[in-house]
Amino acid sequence: MPWYIWLMIAAAFGSVLGSLLMLRDTAHRMPIDPEALERMKQRNAELEAAEQQDND
Repeated sequence: MPWYIWLMIAAAFGSVLGSLLMLRDTAHRMPIDPEALERMKQRNAELEAAEQQDND
């Protein structure tokens, strides 16, 4: 293969790798409000209780 094909392959791999590294660096955890977390836990408990009643 000619040298410029290898150069294009290396550029493609570098672009993909660079994009993945940038995505990893910019990913942040989303803080959840304690009140919202409590509502989520309560709703989850309600759904589990309803599911348990349906199974019985």
